[in-house]
Amino acid sequence: MYNIKEIADAAEMIVNGYAFTRDGENIRVLNLNNPEKAAYLSQTGEVFETSMDDIELEIVLEYYQRNRKYMEE
Repeated sequence: MYNIKEIADAAEMIVNGYAFTRDGENIRVLNLNNPEKAAYLSQTGEVFETSMDDIELEIVLEYYQRNRKYMEE
């Protein structure tokens, strides 16, 4: 079972219910409203793995591209 609060607290950025967390050089994305939907991205937004459908993934990629400057160190 997922501990949504811990994931949300550890996230570097939350946009519209999606938690974006750094994992080394890459980004983990989790839909906090439906934790079965997740994605693993490169820093440039290349998708390595996902359980999201195409529409949801495009929305998440748009959120990431618009807001990734807030994740920069």
